[in-house]
Amino acid sequence: MLIKKAVASVMAVATFAAVFTACDKDRMGPSDTNGPDTSVQSEEGQGDPAATKKFIVGFDQDFPPMGFVDDNNEYAGFDLDLAKEVASRLGMEFVAQPIAWDSKDMELGSGNIDCIWNGFTISGREDKYTWTEAYMINDQVVVVKNDSDIKSLADLAGKTVAVQKDSSGLAALNDNADLKNSFGELVEMDSYLNALMELEMGSIDAIVMDEIVARYEIQTSGKPFKVLDEAVASEEYGVGFLLGNTELRDQVQKTLEDMAADGTMAKISEKWFGTDVTIIGK
Repeated sequence: MLIKKAVASVMAVATFAAVFTACDKDRMGPSDTNGPDTSVQSEEGQGDPAATKKFIVGFDQDFPPMGFVDDNNEYAGFDLDLAKEVASRLGMEFVAQPIAWDSKDMELGSGNIDCIWNGFTISGREDKYTWTEAYMINDQVVVVKNDSDIKSLADLAGKTVAVQKDSSGLAALNDNADLKNSFGELVEMDSYLNALMELEMGSIDAIVMDEIVARYEIQTSGKPFKVLDEAVASEEYGVGFLLGNTELRDQVQKTLEDMAADGTMAKISEKWFGTDVTIIGK
């Protein structure tokens, strides 16, 4: 699997990617003005009907390395770099809009964002959104402390396990009733960064989360965590649009294919992971 081949390279190049702060940050809603300024439109263009059309990308700002706030208080990440390049090629103004992950459907349905692009799992959501083709593969894994006695999924019996609300990790657990029902308690949290803090303090025993995020956090933070060898589920990432919005989806899909063909997608992947983990055109 591509993601398995990539994780070693993620470790080798993590210092080239912007490292997010280890402390927890509050999520910002779409009207929050305290976050980084993502607009690239000039003041002269504001209010002009002929001004560049915006491409507003909804993302979870606590989901490194796909999307997060870096040490310069700027939005950064692999998915945001892909989206920014797509917007540029489409002649649109890129806007990175942080959202609460469990409010993503409301943000999309209200028109506050044009798409969800942030390690967004297709599996189990095929009929809820209009999707691009998958662009990378990921696993849902279990993270524990280095000195934990949990060595396998079976060892989670009776333990307190955390997962992000409305996440693919939660969906994977819902699809595996035997595993989920073996837990002593399942705690749903607002973000994985909060869950990792709780794991470090010992208030939970394990976290079910995206492998690419888990390994990036372990490498960049130096925290005493490890990933179990046994995965909970495998999945694919895509870009999700409002159901029926095939026009914008088709434009983004075509642009991603062009980026894959000319090597731009691979270049962006290598910046973040040290290798090309993308699957479009392969």
